[in-house]
Amino acid sequence: MNPTRMMIMLGLAVLGLIILSSSLYVVDMTEQVVVTQFGRPVGEPVTEPGLRIRVPFIQTINVFDKRVLEWDGTPSQIPTKDKRYIWVDTFARWKIIDPLKFMQSVSSEMGAHARLDDVIDAVTRDLITSHDLIEVVRNTNRTMEEDETVEVMSEQVAIETGRAAIAGRIFESAAMQMPRYGIELVDVEIKRINYVEEVRRKVYERMISERQRIAERYRSEGMGESAEIRGKKEKELQRITSEAYRIAEEVRGDADATASKIYAEAYGRDPEFYSFLRTLESYRETMGPESTIILTTDSDYFKYLKSISGR
Repeated sequence: MNPTRMMIMLGLAVLGLIILSSSLYVVDMTEQVVVTQFGRPVGEPVTEPGLRIRVPFIQTINVFDKRVLEWDGTPSQIPTKDKRYIWVDTFARWKIIDPLKFMQSVSSEMGAHARLDDVIDAVTRDLITSHDLIEVVRNTNRTMEEDETVEVMSEQVAIETGRAAIAGRIFESAAMQMPRYGIELVDVEIKRINYVEEVRRKVYERMISERQRIAERYRSEGMGESAEIRGKKEKELQRITSEAYRIAEEVRGDADATASKIYAEAYGRDPEFYSFLRTLESYRETMGPESTIILTTDSDYFKYLKSISGR
């Protein structure tokens, strides 16, 4: 075979392979495609995965993501209705539902982020400025013992909307504007709210003052309870002491009565012996090793001693 002819056939085969490879493209499950020809869309967007054919070198494949994408906004300084300046940081989740409209309006994800910045920031600013700070921060008027500062603020302003409802309104208002860009908003939430630097220091000082007030209240309540407990203890101690004294006196009285009865019975049986015993007991109680007693010889107290000495 002629070498020149072989070179021509080889070149045509390579060119055919190039044309064939340029004519085929694969659409992934996470992708959707818009085919354009000289910058103009051709046919309907391709949203189903699979192998597709295009006109090589003339038609261009524009690939867009089908998954839920994230948007993280830049914190912005916004005044509330009650003139409290705060930093509001929001985030959103979105997806491309019409790739053709998306390409014609914003062209890329970067352009979509710029559009989301404009729409969500504007809606957020409008809603924040039309509500008081307490409504932006809290959802209900529920008393929070852990946060006395917020509790004081909630007593001053009744919460009619709340943070969750405001975030819901931001989502609803922004979602209505996004379909014209081929975008569907999945969710919009307020990620963080904080005071501006000038106000934050005053807020911290107020929080410290509130905590000190709460601590002092707890201390005074503790001291009051301590005094009450001590008073109850003293009262109970006095009651127990008086009850014990009463019981002791009753026992002592019963013992004395029994002793008196025994003495009386003994005296009745032998008065002389009883007198003798009682006198001996009085000797033992009144006389010590170094005692000196001066008695007359006719003293009744001396009679038993005199009898003993007489014997």
